[in-house]
Amino acid sequence: MALQQRIFSIKNQQDFEKVALEVFQYQYQNNAVYHEFCTYLKKDAATIKALKDIPFLPIEFFKSKKILDRDATHEDIFTSSGTSGSQVSKHYVKDLRLYEKSFLNGFDQFYGALEDYAVLALLPAYLDRKGSSLVYMANDFIKKSKYPESGFYLNNLKELSQTLQSLEKRKIKTLLIGVSFALLDLAEEFPLQLKNTILMETGGMKGRRKEMIRTELHEILAEAFEVDHIHSEYGMTELLSQAYSKGQGIFSCPSHMHLLIRDPEDALSFLPQQKTGGINVIDLANLHSCSFIATQDLGKQVGSNEFEILGRFDASDVRGCNLMVL
Repeated sequence: MALQQRIFSIKNQQDFEKVALEVFQYQYQNNAVYHEFCTYLKKDAATIKALKDIPFLPIEFFKSKKILDRDATHEDIFTSSGTSGSQVSKHYVKDLRLYEKSFLNGFDQFYGALEDYAVLALLPAYLDRKGSSLVYMANDFIKKSKYPESGFYLNNLKELSQTLQSLEKRKIKTLLIGVSFALLDLAEEFPLQLKNTILMETGGMKGRRKEMIRTELHEILAEAFEVDHIHSEYGMTELLSQAYSKGQGIFSCPSHMHLLIRDPEDALSFLPQQKTGGINVIDLANLHSCSFIATQDLGKQVGSNEFEILGRFDASDVRGCNLMVL
């Protein structure tokens, strides 16, 4: 079975570690930027025997380097949003089918078949924000949904409210996914009871509303829509996979993705459960870029594969979904 197929055939932690080590060896040999980084750290491929031995590439490299297999061509480039004049991250994607396989596989693991949902997106339409990996995913969700109501509704809250009411009356399973400020706008203007709808926020307040912690945001949305839990998506330009939370801000990863918590005082060491540190991501779907990324996010592990996302390091950029719609 080819390496790409094995990435999406992982059944347990032992499988994950085996495939992750194979992906490391592939990227060490085929990715010039990552190879140079490992060499700088004096990490030779022959010495990497466990996940904790693998070097994690700082996420800032996506702003200054083309992180892609040697001599490979790319089908698309995903870009982060940024303030005027700021440097954005660029994720060169060799194979969009790999990204599609990743997000569909991940969604299915947490929520079941995507085709069974009406998908309503409070996000920019695809043609308005072509470089966004999140919008690309939502657009594909909408195309694969069997319901004609599926679509982008960012600038049409009244129609969205009417659509939600219609779907609720017919008891159709619905995914409402959107940036935080737009969900708050909907909550204020068109509150309604949602019994058959998954309400999923992707973050994103910068420039439109005051920043608030996730708990406060979720309390407001839960009250307005009379739901017990607000779901969340954790992803970024530099990844081709997403972690999901079904409530209380506790995130889990699909089988081909894992988070590790690094020591803020020693970037090459990792922390036990319940200790706050920097989030390192292993995203095996990043086969042709880099699967081992040290992010600027803070978090802690609270279970075997459960994590809290707590924010960002003070000096890090605001990026990803937060500025996507400005």
